[in-house]
Amino acid sequence: MKIVFFGTPNFAVPTLEKLLNHPDMEVLAVVTQPDKRRGRGNQLIPSPVKTMGMNHNLPIFQPERIKKDSETLTQLRELAADVFVVVAYGQILSPEILEMPKLGCINVHGSILPQYRGAAPIQWCIYNGEAETGITTMLMDAGMDTGAMLLKATTPILLLDNAQDLGVKLSILGADLLIETLEKLAQQEIQPIPQDNQFATYAPLIKKADYLLDWSRSAIALHNQIRGFFPNCSTTFRTETLKITQTLPLGTDIPGELPAEYQEILPKIPDLGNISAQPGEIVSLVKGIGAIAQTGTGFLLLREVQLAGKRPQSGWDFVNGSRLTLGEVLGT
Repeated sequence: MKIVFFGTPNFAVPTLEKLLNHPDMEVLAVVTQPDKRRGRGNQLIPSPVKTMGMNHNLPIFQPERIKKDSETLTQLRELAADVFVVVAYGQILSPEILEMPKLGCINVHGSILPQYRGAAPIQWCIYNGEAETGITTMLMDAGMDTGAMLLKATTPILLLDNAQDLGVKLSILGADLLIETLEKLAQQEIQPIPQDNQFATYAPLIKKADYLLDWSRSAIALHNQIRGFFPNCSTTFRTETLKITQTLPLGTDIPGELPAEYQEILPKIPDLGNISAQPGEIVSLVKGIGAIAQTGTGFLLLREVQLAGKRPQSGWDFVNGSRLTLGEVLGT
């Protein structure tokens, strides 16, 4: 099977690697986003997919706008691929591109479709407190993740998983599912299933406003926001910006079985039953662990934070370094 691979971030790398190592599949070329300037030196940095493609001496296409790049379109057509595999590429493919390969374009999407169509399914799935997510392979059409579904695989979302952790799990799951999908397609063992639009939900691009923490929300809601949009959620602390990157919700509405790490910490938490404070107020300082803040419902233990211009630090280092005191309020 002759394949052109479309992908950009680390999430796509395990799938490309599986394809390159498969004896019955040949990757003809890689299509990825243009290099981006990053870091203090503002240097052009290739995408993870481009780096892997270069390591295997593959032809690499990096059009600014693939739908408008006539040279790339001509080269793709001349490759005469059996299938285009698309994993987090980052550009919308035109109907012209979708019709090029013999078997169509197959997308590896990071959700259980038709739920969480769109650009950020992993992040919004955690934000909304879902207990499970997965991967769906589908035949692409002109819509946004609306194509007929091929195969699905699921995985639980653990209480302490953040978007980065879950992304790694799903990238490996997706790589295996894509190989299974291509093998079954070749044997005509898959019947595509249309999506039921009445059950569709959406995962739009994340905006800066989504990162701001509202302490009137519940502890579990804030915890889900922090790990879903990891590592970018922030509040204010003494007029400065403070990122909060790891937390533990403390309350009666914590879902599922508590992980071992959580159970080890709980005995060290003081009784908070009689405390009444305003949202965002620091109500306890737990030695060796960090500060506890009041929320709209329940309490939130701050396990890791990052002050503006500083490296991430443990909750307890933050308490000591800032000389945090009871009664201080976050988010004012």
